Amino acid sequence: MNKPTVKRTARFRRYGLPLCILAALFCTSGFFFRFKTAAAETYSGNPLFPSSEPPQIRSPSAVLIDGKTGTLLYSFNPSLVISPASLTKLMTIHLALRQVAQGRISVDDIVELPPESWAENQPPRSSLMFLDRGHRVSLGELLLGLAVSSGNDAAVAVALHAAPTMEAFVTMMNTEAGRLGLVSTRFFEPAGISSENTTTAMDFALFCKAYLQEHPSSTGLLHSVPVFAYPGSVNTGTAKPPTIVQYNHNALLGFVPGVDGLKTGHITEAGYNIALSALRGNTRLIAVLLGEETEEDRDRDGETLLNWGFDNFITIDINAGYLPSVRIWGGGEKYIPVKPGESTSLTASNKRAGVLEQEVKLIDDLKAPLAAGAAAGVLIIRDEFGELKRIPLVLERPVYRGNFFRVVWDNIALFFKKLFSK
Repeated sequence: MNKPTVKRTARFRRYGLPLCILAALFCTSGFFFRFKTAAAETYSGNPLFPSSEPPQIRSPSAVLIDGKTGTLLYSFNPSLVISPASLTKLMTIHLALRQVAQGRISVDDIVELPPESWAENQPPRSSLMFLDRGHRVSLGELLLGLAVSSGNDAAVAVALHAAPTMEAFVTMMNTEAGRLGLVSTRFFEPAGISSENTTTAMDFALFCKAYLQEHPSSTGLLHSVPVFAYPGSVNTGTAKPPTIVQYNHNALLGFVPGVDGLKTGHITEAGYNIALSALRGNTRLIAVLLGEETEEDRDRDGETLLNWGFDNFITIDINAGYLPSVRIWGGGEKYIPVKPGESTSLTASNKRAGVLEQEVKLIDDLKAPLAAGAAAGVLIIRDEFGELKRIPLVLERPVYRGNFFRVVWDNIALFFKKLFSK
């Protein structure tokens, strides 16, 4: 009677335990798989790991950056050299606005219109503001004619108001491109009609970032203005001037949330180009797309790229708060305050940076003399998943060598500090 029971027990011992273990692993594997999947969706060691795959766009060359930090978020053929076409006019506006800020010229200036700037003397199929002989026009109106109407005639008039000759203005354009490190960007005229003008999506995105940082009010005053009418009676001196109403060439203004600039461009040799800026909350994105086959492709790709960027990334401004002073050995002062050596803003995936922590690491063997801005340590920004950014810390002011006794005493103290710390 007992033998079958014993036999079944032996079989259970031989096969049952492994089967139970396998069953348990099978039942729990779904849980572990789901847990790992969920974790992968919320965490990546890369602070810029997006929530969704980058979009498929048709542009031969495109770049998306954070307009505040300059962080590269998307790129496709970013170094492909293409003519900027009327994107060139953004550099013309930039140089004029800089001279306004310097007080050398004013937006209220009445600008002389040489024959080279008349609409009738522009190349065929030109975008025009419709300047004509005898018109009385201010620099402010010309800048609107550049930004909204994309007038080639306005570009000539602005260039010749900001420089004595066209050659001198083109030199200014190329000097500024060099100063900004735009290695593939070169200009031959200020309107963008020449296919010899060159840039890349990466170059132009970095230029747009610099432009917006130097002229933050330009989006509201120029680039997001929806319509421009010219000439008026004040321009022609007649009661009923032939006023022409033109709409901003940027079709995404008022259509895609946050878009407030910047410029479109097209010539046959280049295709359809666009430089876009958009602000949502604290995050500003800049997208540059070059060489599109149609306006519709350009606008669709621009909208797609911006929406993907805002759906996946955020800009965070870090408040460094209290920073300890750093010990200086052999100096006239023992402790010198420090400050961040670069922007404290950072870009992160929108699934990161929920709770932020800060850690200060100071260099412990700094010796005088040291200049203001000398490296003093690092501020480490972390969230619950890991490090997000390292911000260099620098001296707020210079520190000079102390007297003989201070130098000798501190050298002895530093020697023993290093000896006992080993």
